[in-house]
Amino acid sequence: MLQILVVDDDEQMQFFLREALLRQGYGVTVCSTAEDALGSLCRGRFDLVLLDARLPAMSGLVAVESILKTDPHMPIIVITAHGSRDGAIEAIRRGAYDYFTKPFRLEEMEIVIRRALEKRRLIEEIDRLRTDLAATPRGRMIGKSPAMGEVFHLIERAAPTDATVLVLGESGTGKELVAEAVHQRSPRRDRPFIKLNCAAIPEALLESELFGHEKGAFTGALMRKTGKFELADGGTLLLDEIGDMSPTTQAKILRVLQEREFERVGGTVTVRVDVRIIASTNKDLGRAVADGRFRDDLYFRLNVVTIDVPPLRDRREEVPDFVQHFLAEANARLGRAVTRVSPDAMAALVEYDWPGNVRELRNAIERAVVVCDADVATLASLPPVLQAGVAGRPGLDAVPLGTLSTASLDDRMAQLERAFVMDALTRAGGVQAGAARLLGVTERSVWHLVKKHKIEVERIKERAVLSGA
Repeated sequence: MLQILVVDDDEQMQFFLREALLRQGYGVTVCSTAEDALGSLCRGRFDLVLLDARLPAMSGLVAVESILKTDPHMPIIVITAHGSRDGAIEAIRRGAYDYFTKPFRLEEMEIVIRRALEKRRLIEEIDRLRTDLAATPRGRMIGKSPAMGEVFHLIERAAPTDATVLVLGESGTGKELVAEAVHQRSPRRDRPFIKLNCAAIPEALLESELFGHEKGAFTGALMRKTGKFELADGGTLLLDEIGDMSPTTQAKILRVLQEREFERVGGTVTVRVDVRIIASTNKDLGRAVADGRFRDDLYFRLNVVTIDVPPLRDRREEVPDFVQHFLAEANARLGRAVTRVSPDAMAALVEYDWPGNVRELRNAIERAVVVCDADVATLASLPPVLQAGVAGRPGLDAVPLGTLSTASLDDRMAQLERAFVMDALTRAGGVQAGAARLLGVTERSVWHLVKKHKIEVERIKERAVLSGA
């Protein structure tokens, strides 16, 4: 139950507010002075304070600042007498969330309280997410393969330093998430994290985006513009798709990396910045250097710590985890309740090569959530390219009956069941939890099936390691 602290020395107002708030389902504590309120805040946990502007001894205005010293995120709603609007505005200037003017309507109070509590909830959620991101090198990334283990290791080693990081990988692999994880684990986590997609901005405008410009620097420059380097001062600047940057801009970037200073376009004043650089690209920068399309001195300056994000086809065992994550994400955004995908759909998702990587998988799952009309996404709800891949591939249902035992129907069913379990375990690299997701059953069921059919899981794992799966 959300707890509200009411601070008012008028007994009638205390009773009115207590009864109104109790009817709305809140817990209520009442105090008559600001001093008593501060004591209550130190002893208990409250979600919002209703504070009269005029109190004996310590005034409501002074109390606002004292309360915020105790809890900087505490939403405070000031109650003021008619004609005291200036005092209410002063309370907001000191940090109060909003104010009521007596007399007020209950409907008005309910709306403002709900908004204030929602703001506090969002602030606490952001703080929690920041803490979670800082606590693990994974941040918002998903991955349990050996290749991703190396990515997480490099993030953890590089993040606490100020070393320049170069993130390589195909489009859609999550290079931006890697950069975000490096920033969130660094001492700069509370400073800006600024992103610039170098491939999305015309060459004529890129310099202005990077360094800013002065008023009148060129036609249309009606006022001074602050560039990304200046915005990122004290924090981190991600230069996304830096492989698409022209040689001219590369030279200017190199100077900033070396000197940590620049001039705005059309300006003469030198601007000094303290910025950590993370660059990312889907290009082969080594080949670009050899071909003369990328400066070798800039490449060496960027290539201090290189993090190579593997494509999704090289970590297929992670596909089921991504699927569940994207299902939950799509359900929340679209208001649907698709809980899982069918075994044949999961098999198709695992086997597909994903040229668009994680981004393409997210889109495929969102399509499935939109298209399917049940709580299970089937093969028919996946994009046509995945369905076509399954249609052109022989499955277990195509196994000739002559290859199975003819002793009895039970024997035939047992052989098919064993084949399905073996296939799922092989796809999952011997991980029984992964096989359970592929089959659409519980992990305990897979454990019983492994025992029933005497499947040697460790041998499957060994083959997976030898094959590089």
